[in-house]
Formats: sequence, C-alpha cells, structure tokens
Amino acid sequence: MSGNRRSRLDASSHHAIDESSIRYDGWRIVAVCFVVATFGWAFGFYGQSVYLAELHRQHGWSASLISTATTFFYLFGALLVIFVAETIKKFGPRNCLLAGTVAMAAAIVLMGQVDAPWQLYLADIALSFGWAGTSLAMISTTLGLWFDQKRGMAISLALNGASFGGVAGVPLLVMAIGQFGFSRALMLAGAVMVVLVIPIVLIFVGPPPLRASAGSSSTGDAPSSSLIRARAFRDIGFLSVSTAFALVLFAQVGFIVHLIAFLDPVIGRSSAAVAIAMLTAMAVVGRVLFSTVIDRLNQRLASALSFVSQALALAVVINSRNETLLIAACAVFGFSVGNLITLPSLIVQREFDARSFGVLISLLTAITQVTYAFGPGVIGALRDLSGSYTLPFYGCIALELAAAVLIMLRRKSA
Repeated sequence: MSGNRRSRLDASSHHAIDESSIRYDGWRIVAVCFVVATFGWAFGFYGQSVYLAELHRQHGWSASLISTATTFFYLFGALLVIFVAETIKKFGPRNCLLAGTVAMAAAIVLMGQVDAPWQLYLADIALSFGWAGTSLAMISTTLGLWFDQKRGMAISLALNGASFGGVAGVPLLVMAIGQFGFSRALMLAGAVMVVLVIPIVLIFVGPPPLRASAGSSSTGDAPSSSLIRARAFRDIGFLSVSTAFALVLFAQVGFIVHLIAFLDPVIGRSSAAVAIAMLTAMAVVGRVLFSTVIDRLNQRLASALSFVSQALALAVVINSRNETLLIAACAVFGFSVGNLITLPSLIVQREFDARSFGVLISLLTAITQVTYAFGPGVIGALRDLSGSYTLPFYGCIALELAAAVLIMLRRKSA
C-alpha cells in the first residue's frame, strides 16, 4: 500500500516539471539524440548511396549485387529494431546509445575494407547493429522516456540530426573519399564518430525521470509487449499507418540509395552530391516548419499530401535532364523526407495508449524497415533488367499514390 502511494507521489511530483522549460533535462537528451541521428543517418542511411556508387566504381559490381546487400542490411536490422524498446528497458538508454555508436563506427571501417561480396555482407551485419542503435526506434523510444506533452516537438527536433547527416555527412564523405580514398576516408569517419559521440552520451545521458518509469513499466495494468503487438496486428489504424509508411519508405529509400548513381551520368558527381545535400537540407526545413504546427494538424492528411508531393517530384526527376530542375525536384522531394520519419511516431502517440508507445514504434519501424529493405534491391534489379531507372522510378510513384489513399483509413475510435 505504501509502495503504491509512493509511486503516485513520485509521478505527481514529476508532472509538476514543465517540459517546455529550457532548464528541463530532457532537452539535453534531445541534443544528444540530434548528434546520434546525425551520424546514424549519415553513415547508415544516406551513406548507402555513397557505398553503392564507390563499390561499383572500384570493383565493377552490378547495382543489383550491391543493393541486394543493402536489402540484407535493412532486413537484418529490422529483426534487431523490433526489440529496441525491451533492450532500452533492460540496459538503459545510455548503454544502448553507446553500443549503437561503437557498432556503427566499426561497421563503416569494415565497409572501407570490402574487396569481395561476402565481406560486404559482413560489414552490413555490423552496420545493422549500428543502425538499430542510432536510428528512429532508438531515438523515439529514448525521448519517450523524458517527454510526454512535448514528445512530438522533441522527436522532431532530434530527428533534424537525420537530415543534417545528409546535408553535411554525404558531401563531407564524398570529399574525404576524393582526398584520402575510400578505405582511409571511412576509417577517419569512424574515428570521428567515436571521439565525438561517446563522450557526449557518457556526460549527458543519465537515468530517465521517474514519471517515465511509473508510466511505462511500473503501472500494474500495463499490457505486455507481446500483447501490444498482437493487438496491433488486429487494429486497422495501426495497419493503415504501418502499411502506408512501408510503401512510401520502400520508394523513398530505394530512390535515395540510387540517386547518386542515377544523377552521376546526367549532371556529374559533384552536382549529384549537391542534389543530395539540397534534398536533406529541405528535409530539415520541412521538419522544422511542421514541428511548429503538426500537433494541431490532421496528421494523416498531412502524410497523404506529403506522399503526393514526392510522387510529383519523382515525375520531374524521371522526365528532366536540366541540372537546375533536377536539383529543384530533389528539394521538393526532400521537403517531406524528414516528416515521413517523424509522422509515424506522432500518429502513434496521438491515436494509441501512451504505455504502448515504445513497443508500437519499435514494431512499426521493424515493419517499415522489412518492407523498404527491398527497395534498393528491387530498384537495382529493375534498373539492370530495363536498362534505365525510368521503370523503377515510375513504380515508386505508384507506391506513393497508393499510400496516400491507405493512410486515410483509420479506426472510428481513434
């Protein structure tokens, strides 16, 4: 009895803390997650486009061979991502972030040493562990331990690091490869990640506040993780969100991974890097603008409009050979890239039990990752079969439009 009273008192006292206050400890965690996301997306997501182009250039391997390894990376990573919430609960956010950082740094060093296809798969296994420990599920679940009322804003701000990883990471990686070579550049990148990220995590990430513990793990009637997953697969609201974003991310990831390879012969490697940078810069702009109003919008409708805008941008990319127009189309496509990473978390937070947030985000991330894992491989195979990127990119347009319809399906009680 006294234990229950103590839990209620602890929870109520924590609720007195103003999450909007600049002095709230949670904002330090947002800053840490921003840095983690910067490296995670630079090397684990946007870096795939650089690895594909460089390995093709060095070894002459086909686009389908390399992108199939990328598919393996996402599939294996999805098996890890689904258990992120339980891992954080068992080992704590700081240990999980440290493990993800070390795994990512080791993986990119291994990637630079690849000279046979089987070694590429080995590097991708290590990269999968790094991606699981530095990407969406890890960051969203970690911030969910510190934030309730301001969770949407916190996740949006932290995930700007994902876009910054593309804006700064890809051009710097391309420049470093040109200056030092592929292997040495990736060794340098891994060293920089370890030196910068590990001290930040050690210094600023401590135990989560009591409210999070009371709200997520100490509540007696909280459903188990397995029950939450079972219910999710029978819920039309969850299925519509996971299916729609799985289709869109299939198209988005496949397009981005192949973007440099597509643009290189059309406008040159340097301009292709500018297009990637513009795409990711607009992702930052789009996410920042949305973060100020997203809690007041119909988030499903905002998602549908984002899907349609990407489809229109893809149509321009397919049919234009003008450098300025191509870069502008990449910018339009990029305006929604950041929001499509953030919106699933915000929809889940709005429509589902707060106690289920971490498990549902990990599950949704795993589902979408399993699906978009095939994006690079399928697009690479279609490109090799058809001789150009026209057919696979038109397929991406069809998926974007189908997702715009699916995302509007929701349960009546949501």
